[in-house]
Amino acid sequence: MSADSFKFSAWLGLGGNLGDPAASMAHALQVFDARNDTQVCQVSKLYRTPPWGKTDQSWFYNACACIETNLSPLELIAVTLGVEADMKRERIERWGPRTLDIDILVMQKKNADFITLDEERLSLPHPRMMLRAFVLVPLADIAPDLEVQGQVIAQAAQSSEAQGIEVANAAVNWWK
Repeated sequence: MSADSFKFSAWLGLGGNLGDPAASMAHALQVFDARNDTQVCQVSKLYRTPPWGKTDQSWFYNACACIETNLSPLELIAVTLGVEADMKRERIERWGPRTLDIDILVMQKKNADFITLDEERLSLPHPRMMLRAFVLVPLADIAPDLEVQGQVIAQAAQSSEAQGIEVANAAVNWWK
């Protein structure tokens, strides 16, 4: 299916710090790409990042991806939660260790504005994405000109607190 035949574009943030998080993120992206209703279009470099929020835990691996999909926002969050569950994600404590975390950062209907949503299961745009260097730095790889909440991603990434963030794999096909 060509990217033009999909209804939505979505930018995802992926991360994890338990087990082999890079392999978990790669598997998740492969699952999305294998679906008939979703196609992975771009993937950032893979980054190693210090923990955020709850800092007494192992460092994370993070990346961002752009997908094209025919799934509505609530359908997409259901799929992401299913992929996380398949990868043994347990939600024990907020911002705690995890095998895999997939956040829908922003979503846009083709040829339309970005979707705003405030539901129990999903808020769009992601309410804390502009505060998180571990999101902004990889997102700037694939969508530097994207404007979210009045800020251009590349500029927000440059002014974010990115100390300690390092490239773990610079190949854009690290996930294949």
